[in-house]
Amino acid sequence: MRLTTKGRFAVTAMVDLATRGGKAPVTLGAISERQGISLSYLEQLFGKLRRNEIVASVRGPGGGYCLARPSSKITIADIVTAVDEPLDATGCDSKGDCHKGRPCTTHNLWMGLNETIYAYLAEITLKQVVDGQASCDKSSVVSVNKSTSKVVA
Repeated sequence: MRLTTKGRFAVTAMVDLATRGGKAPVTLGAISERQGISLSYLEQLFGKLRRNEIVASVRGPGGGYCLARPSSKITIADIVTAVDEPLDATGCDSKGDCHKGRPCTTHNLWMGLNETIYAYLAEITLKQVVDGQASCDKSSVVSVNKSTSKVVA
């Protein structure tokens, strides 16, 4: 998963929103100040999050953004993919066109890594991150068999 600034900032802003939201909408200006993310960048991200029905906007005085569904129903993978981040750790073409029109010799390795990362982020909810419960349960994600050097999902 190529988690760039866009994906990281979207997750950070969503954690801020989930932490402070609930009673009233949260303004992007407030998130911008607290998280040190430019307001114009947040506007772009939240436009995509709104179109993907992860947040809802409230217009007018006292307006801002709130979660469109409970934080326990929003995964980190939902957030990252909503802002158009490719879930690709490697840059290896998912269509198998990564080496002069055909798959590279390590294509299956990198595609497996991408699938594992996506599966992990799809199991972590926004609520878990807010509650400080987002930790890697290595047994459920992936384990390495050292005697065979094979990755087992």
